[in-house]
Amino acid sequence: MRTLLTDSLVLHAFAYRETSSIVRLATRGAGIVSAIARGARRPRSRFSTALDLFSSGVAQLSLHPTRDLHSLVAFDLTRARPELAGSLARFRAASALAELCLRFAKEDDSGRVHDAVVALLDAIGAATGDAVPGVTLAGAWRVVAELGFAPALALCASCHAPIPAPLEVTFHHRAGGALCERCARLAEGGRRLPAPARRQLAAWLSGGDAALEDDATVRAHQRLLREFLEEHLGDGRALRAFLAWEDAGEGRPVPVPS
Repeated sequence: MRTLLTDSLVLHAFAYRETSSIVRLATRGAGIVSAIARGARRPRSRFSTALDLFSSGVAQLSLHPTRDLHSLVAFDLTRARPELAGSLARFRAASALAELCLRFAKEDDSGRVHDAVVALLDAIGAATGDAVPGVTLAGAWRVVAELGFAPALALCASCHAPIPAPLEVTFHHRAGGALCERCARLAEGGRRLPAPARRQLAAWLSGGDAALEDDATVRAHQRLLREFLEEHLGDGRALRAFLAWEDAGEGRPVPVPS
């Protein structure tokens, strides 16, 4: 076993037996790690409330070379994020982001994903009202880019021919992005992506942020992101947190765009 001291973010935690917890951490030094925190649920636990959802801290991990479950020796809290629980919109957005990391970032050990997610959670926590979806979508697409499978938008995802910016295109999840007219005719499926939506997506991927105009536009972008992620997962399992985020905002139904 080796010991690792690393900046970490709590993405998920659940009870294990009577007194312990199992946590899923996004770490700067080892990617996504599952670890058992022994005694974490005891009244006088050394972990106390440090392992609350979306908390950041410095984790001391004992890594087992042949196991997927490691040991969390200590967790020194550096940042709690109670503001994420203060709004249903913020909490659902943060939960969708956590699901993205847990399903895709397992092999990352560069620290880029950890840093991008921490920054995005802070941005979500500071966002209010109608700004939450745009902030979350922009950051989620940047996390996708850090994971190495950002969609092609300026060039055809199939033949790599340039696609003029003013054009509406077919966005094909399996191909990996926008298709030119010729490749779109040869491909089955895909979703039409209007030119403004393609420009918005390109701006997000390049680091821009923007509020979205209406609920229908929000829902369409949420659906596009979820479908793209589900295609790249390839295991047939639904992204449940994404569906909850997509289905409702601040506790109210969101109209489904045509």
